[in-house]
Parts: sequence; C-alpha cells; structure tokens
Amino acid sequence: MGKRSRQRQKNQPAGRDDRDSGWGAGYADIVKENKLFEHYYKELGLVPDGEFEQFMEAMREPLPATIRITGYKRYPDEQAWHTNMSRKIIRKSPLLEKFHQFLVSETESGNISRQEAVSMIPPLLMKIESHHKILDMCAAPGSKTAQLIEMLHADMDVPFPEGFVIANDVDNKRCYLLVHQAKRLNSPCIMVINHDASCIPTLKIDADGQKDILFYDRILCDVPCSGDGTMRKNIDVWKKWTTSNSLHLHGLQLRIAVRGVEQLAVGGRMVYSTCSLNPIEDEAVIAALLEKSEGALELADSSADLPGLKWMPGVTSWKLMTKDGQWYPDWSHVPSSRHTQIRPTMFPPTDPEKLASMHLERCMRILPHHQNTGGFFVAVLVKKAPMPWNKRYPKVQEEAPKGASLAQESAVKQDGVCGPPASKKMKLFGYKEDPFVFLTEDDPVFTTIQSFYDLSPNFPKQNVLTRTHEGKKRHLYMVSKELRNVLLNNSERMKVINTGVKVWSRNSDGEEFGCAFRLAQEGIYTLQPYIRSRIIRVSVEDIKVLLTQENPFLSKLEDDAHAQAKKISTIVLKYIPKPDSPADPQCSIQLCGWRGKTSIRAFVPRNERFHYLRMLGVEVFRDKQGLGHKQRDEGKGEEEGAAENEAELDLENGDENGSSQAKANSGNQGTSS
Repeated sequence: MGKRSRQRQKNQPAGRDDRDSGWGAGYADIVKENKLFEHYYKELGLVPDGEFEQFMEAMREPLPATIRITGYKRYPDEQAWHTNMSRKIIRKSPLLEKFHQFLVSETESGNISRQEAVSMIPPLLMKIESHHKILDMCAAPGSKTAQLIEMLHADMDVPFPEGFVIANDVDNKRCYLLVHQAKRLNSPCIMVINHDASCIPTLKIDADGQKDILFYDRILCDVPCSGDGTMRKNIDVWKKWTTSNSLHLHGLQLRIAVRGVEQLAVGGRMVYSTCSLNPIEDEAVIAALLEKSEGALELADSSADLPGLKWMPGVTSWKLMTKDGQWYPDWSHVPSSRHTQIRPTMFPPTDPEKLASMHLERCMRILPHHQNTGGFFVAVLVKKAPMPWNKRYPKVQEEAPKGASLAQESAVKQDGVCGPPASKKMKLFGYKEDPFVFLTEDDPVFTTIQSFYDLSPNFPKQNVLTRTHEGKKRHLYMVSKELRNVLLNNSERMKVINTGVKVWSRNSDGEEFGCAFRLAQEGIYTLQPYIRSRIIRVSVEDIKVLLTQENPFLSKLEDDAHAQAKKISTIVLKYIPKPDSPADPQCSIQLCGWRGKTSIRAFVPRNERFHYLRMLGVEVFRDKQGLGHKQRDEGKGEEEGAAENEAELDLENGDENGSSQAKANSGNQGTSS
C-alpha cells in the first residue's frame, strides 16, 4: 500500500520504519484516540451511516498477521492466508515459537512474504503478463515488488520471461532493503534503481537497430502518504495525525502520478494507491490527473476483478479542513494567505459534466471494519492516448533534457531541487555502485565455463555480467535480454543499485578440475535448463544427508548417487519425483554441490536448507533454550533422530543475523507491507 511521507525522514523516522511495528517499547503509553481525526472523518461521511463506531473500534484493534505464499497464481487461490493474531502475539507467544521460526525461515528463503492483506491488492489489479515491462515507482520495502516478479514468472518452465520489473525508491538505504526482498526470488528480470519518483529519468532502449524511448506496459504508483489507514499497526499515527499531513503531500503525490503516466505506454495500466483514507491524497489526486490528461486517461472499472473484496466506491464530493479546524468547501473560499498551503487541485472539479465523466466512483476505498484489514485506497488508470503535453514523442537525447516533462518542470518551479542533476554532481554524489560489465563471448573465463558445464548452444551468454572492471571476477550474474538492453543504454542517466541473479561463484579449488567457477544456488533454476553435464540424480534420503550434514562422506549417499558422484567434481544434485512414490515431494529439487576427494557438500543457504527439509518431512526448529536447531524425521524417536545427526551442521550459526533481519523485515513493513 502507499508509503508514509519520506519528506519527514530528515526530522523524524517514518512510522513504517518502527522496528516493532508500533508494538514495542515506547508505544505502551500511546492512547488510541484523536478527536480531530474522528471529527474530520465523521464530517466527510466516508463511512456508511451507522458504522462509524465499528470503524473506530476496528482502527483500535491490532492488525491480524497475514502471509502470502510465493506462488505463481493470483490471490486469493489459497495463496494468501490471514490469522486472527497480531504479529506481536505470534512473535512473543511460547506456544507459537515453532510457527514463528517457520515464518522467519520461510520468509528469508523467499517462500512466503509476511505482507498485509490490502497491500496485496495493487499488483492483482495490474493484470500482469510475462512480457510486460513494469515500473514500480516507490517500491521499498518491496513486498508488492515481489508480487510483480512472481507474476512475471508465472510459467516456471520459462527461465527468462520477456518482461521485467524496474523497482525504484528515493531512499538509498531503503533500496537495499528492496534488494534483499527481491533477491529472495532469484529472478534475472529485476532491477533496483535509486531516483526521486517525481522526476525519474526517461530511459532509452535499442529497438530494431534504433534508439527509442522506454514506455512501460504497467506502472505501480504506490505513493508516499500520511498513512492514516495504518493506525492498527503503526500506533504513532494516532498522536501524529493532522490534516496538514495530507495538504503537504498532495503536491508530491500528484507530481509522481503525472511522471508515471508520462512514462506509461498507450494501452498500458497504472495503479495508483495509498494507505490513506483522505480524499485529498486519493480522489483529489486522481481527479487532477484526469483533468490534466484531457481524455488521455480513463479510470478502469475493476469491480469484477477481485470477487469477494468489500470496498466503498470513490467519492465525488469532499471538503478540506486545516489543522485548526477551519473548513473550506471549494477553492473560492480559500483566502489568499492560504494559497501556498492549499491548492485548487485539492478540491473536486466544479463542472458537473466534467466530474461525472471522470467516474471517480470507480476508485476503491477499503475500510478496516469491513474485512478486518488496514485502510486502503486504489485506482486503476488506463492510458488511451499520449499525454497532451507529449503529443509528439520526444527525441532521445544524449544528455538529460532540461525540463523534460511536466512533472519535472513542476518540481523545479515549486521545490527548486528536482531537475535532472548535472553530470559532475552525479559522479560526485550518486553513482558509487560497482559498474555492470557484460562478458564478451570470447572472454577466457566464459570459455572454460562453457565447456566445463557443456552449456547448450541456445544459452544466452551475452546476458552474463560481473561487477568489476579490474582484477579477478568473483561472481557472475545473469539478466534477461531486455534488462541487458536497458543497462547498456542508460548507464549515465540511471543509478542502478542491483540487478540480475548470481549464477556462478569463484572457487579456487576448482581450477585443478578445469573450471574456477562453481554453480551458485541462487541461479540454479535459471541455469539448469542449459546445463547438459555434471548432473547427479539423488533420492529423498540423499537430500536429507546433504542438507543435515556439513561434509558427509561420499559413502553416506545411496549406491546410485555414490557411483555418479565419484566421477564428477562440481555438480547439480537433482531430485526428480517418482509417480509411484506419492508420499515423497512431487516437485523437482535442485541443489548446487561440490565433491572433494572423499566427501561431498551442498552449497545451500541455511533457510533454504530448512525449507527443503520441511518438504521431506524433517522437522526443523530451535529448542526452547535456544541452544541449537533440532532436526528430526517425523515418526522417528528423538534418540534415533539425534543419533543420525551427530555430524549435523551448526544450524544455530547466524541466528542472530537471521532474527534481526526478520525483525527488520516485519518492522519495515510499517505502512507498506
């Protein structure tokens, strides 16, 4: 859902960054009451008659914890679940210790996302297909970005979908949280960039041998907002809420939305969303955007897209209140002394015909008491024609054009800070990330990789890149063909934080076997379709051994796998389900490994190990004293399980990092799950 305002970030932390999501130390004394809030929303009449007390009661109740399973089907389809417990209860209750550990572990391995229910709505309304070019304008912390990536990979048999997601955020530090979220999904089709969304640069691409502007098929415009729909989990909003917040944010929200539709392809869809219930941040922004578009934009009717979802239609009339309680029904009543704070676009259009043609009732407002959720607003816009100020597409210029867009011009005039930065300033302050360097087809590093792994002829070697110009290459990454196009054509105008999926890592021991690079688990599902050698078929019992022991002897493997492993060094350990063994996992499992002289090792991250072991019926949990993780086959006695795990990997190692990261994940969901 929408983001709390980043304009306050220099003076105070935004509510979504509260590490305990409003339930930790320092929050116990906050009274869930704000008379100005109640007076304002009673007067606006957004809540149906007779329901206001229910609305307020729901706002005071803790938000139930919800999770979304990382799958390639659309919600609900049993891919999203909610509990009747708050995140605090799940985190603190001894009875739920195993469940909480499960959530932390599976979140870290990318198999679930702990995401608020209403936050799942915008991606579902975008109607994403695998070939779509997608921009997420204000993406951190990244739960919706993860949804977008999943939708691109709806067909798991296609390792490189034609589409991609470019995820942007203005806050450099939060971009790294976004990277962490996106990396869990191991996609070659995601790029994280760091720009002010209201003047995000126009990118160019090669199209049929010519330079062309990149227009996006889908845009998520999930803007910074006052966040009054998040009071259930961000308790500090109760005491900080005032109508001034919306007045300060309206202009920024409109500039971001304008910049979004400028970059949207004709025929494309942009979803605008906030976690605010305030019409100044919601319908007022949409109405102003529609008015500026002069018919180029249309509000889509999404009433049938999410059957079962309860929502209130957008309103067509509202008024404005200042923090001192002064009401203004329209712009004509605003005194000139207030004109810098209050703008005409904050009010409904005065022309009845124009207002009716906008169909603001197609906007959707979700109220907390209707489905035990947070508060939320969403609108779906379809672009029918170029924006009136861009009737003729601009020519691609080598330098960033001055005043390249209406949004940029507006930002420069009003704030004086948002124009395209000078190239010198870019080099000094902006682009500190390592460069992205694509390997040439005759690179000696790649030559040995090609023969060692017997890569198929259709392997897209031109999409392999590294992050260094000089010295030994430590890691190799892959991006899709379309993201390669974007990277090669925009290195001077775009601050890229991260992209691609790691597919190979340097292994000094490998040189004696003929290749210095071993496979990386992160990229195995991307690479495996192209690898034609060094694959070992393993059984369920083999995988249990490989994932519960650090360096088991080769003799621990079953005879078939043992015989195969003796012949190969770097390997893909592949489990293929058998139709006649319904009790075993019915999906393939692929692990990266390395064989030493007498032992074998699987290079699988800790939480991913836990995931596969759970699939195989091995219970993985930390004991009550926190002295270590236990692994025990279901149905086996504790002594038998302990005896089997004498050589068990030290699974407690790194727990502190895992726990703090999990806390960061849950805390940073703040107003944007």
